[in-house]
Amino acid sequence: MIEFLNLSEERPYQKFKFFFDKAVEKKQEAIDAICISSYDKDSNQPDARFVNLKYISNDEWIFFSNYEGPKAKQFRATNNISATFYWQKIDTQIRINAKIKKTNSTISDNHYKRRSDLKNALAISSNQSKIVESYEKVIKNYENTLKKKDLISKRPDYWGGYSFKPYYFEFWEGNDSRINKREVYINDNGKWNLFFLEP
Repeated sequence: MIEFLNLSEERPYQKFKFFFDKAVEKKQEAIDAICISSYDKDSNQPDARFVNLKYISNDEWIFFSNYEGPKAKQFRATNNISATFYWQKIDTQIRINAKIKKTNSTISDNHYKRRSDLKNALAISSNQSKIVESYEKVIKNYENTLKKKDLISKRPDYWGGYSFKPYYFEFWEGNDSRINKREVYINDNGKWNLFFLEP
């Protein structure tokens, strides 16, 4: 579940909250799942994966991950990302373009301390996206890490938060007639401009 902290009063953020509340009411599963797309300069390829969005704090959108994995390298090389939600229960897609950066360490530390030992053991034990000889090796590394006494007080340096600030929103609402509604907000020097797109 996404936690809202002093959400911005600007129109696209309130529009997002409107759709979020509708999806919650309809019992949307995995409502916090967001597809983050980035660009890999080495392979000249786009790259995408789902993460769990944890917070929206004013105008910053925050998730947590390994700082040494492929997406971290991509974020450092090119800080432009796109992000997509799709909530099937209300047939609504929300597309976002944004600039991404690491959160400050206090946010990462506080979130880490709120997590369970089970989740923190995985964050510690995983060399994210590195080749491993077998899935059994992954399980063994995890189980060995889980035996440690303290999995909460010290966050590993290679794990923490990312935040992004959107400059583009598209709210797509499906329609049985296929005359889908596409409402777009673009930030122009601090002002949100609104327009609509053809289906």
